[in-house]
Amino acid sequence: MKLAPQLVVSSLAVFVLSACSGDASQRRQAKDDFEYLNTPRMQEWSTIDGSQPQFYPNFQIPSGDFQGGIGAEVDIRPPQQVLELIPGARAEKSNGEVTLWLLREQELAKVWSTAQTMLRENSISIREESPNRIETGWVGWRSEDEDGEIGSRYEITKVEANNRYGFKISLIDWREGGRDKPVTYTNKERYNALMTNLVTARYDLDLRLEAERKAQELVKQIPITMGSDRSGLPVIIARTPYNVLWQRLPTLLPALGFALEERNQSQGTVKAKYASPDDEFWEEVGVKRLS
Repeated sequence: MKLAPQLVVSSLAVFVLSACSGDASQRRQAKDDFEYLNTPRMQEWSTIDGSQPQFYPNFQIPSGDFQGGIGAEVDIRPPQQVLELIPGARAEKSNGEVTLWLLREQELAKVWSTAQTMLRENSISIREESPNRIETGWVGWRSEDEDGEIGSRYEITKVEANNRYGFKISLIDWREGGRDKPVTYTNKERYNALMTNLVTARYDLDLRLEAERKAQELVKQIPITMGSDRSGLPVIIARTPYNVLWQRLPTLLPALGFALEERNQSQGTVKAKYASPDDEFWEEVGVKRLS
């Protein structure tokens, strides 16, 4: 089974902390050695006859059969965070899996469609697909803090609980250097979040493109009136949201004879030099010449 074409993950979806130098394993492991693994086993405390020992609970080590990695198996990289780019969505992590909860079923349908678009655009193959479940083929990842080429397969499902609508991503298979390996909790926690971020980033891109399209539509129908301020200086009143008109100014003002020199959006100021167009221009636009 061959790996799918390498997935080049956008900088928006992946955060890599590379302050420390060295190979990939050094970026995942603690700086010091693992001599603590050779620590002798603890022995039961022996008291002297007739003495009354006093024990303080402040440093008491809890007893139990705890599972987890030790030594080189401990991954010190900060956990991946799910980007909150879908309005109203809440991310929930459980056992390394990520579920995005949405308020309405219509919103889930839009996120599901976005996930399908993301898979298609990144050439991620699909093994099985139904209205409520997608099982992907192998996804190739390249990362500076991994020893080599890694691959993963995912199950994407729709879930519903307590009148909430969820979108769940689960890592189901894992490869390193072309060899199948067990899926660890660290793998699930990290690469489920990365895949979720690819979906949320694609959703955010759609939102921004839609907002830009609506802004362009609004620009075509901006009511404008002429007036003057208290000092008698001319005023042009555009009845439209500030951000819509601001995006239009760089093309509108030069068409009226203004040569832009400096702009400051936060202050709402534009510095420009003005050279009045000829009479033919004013007749064409249907307004009086600006003085």
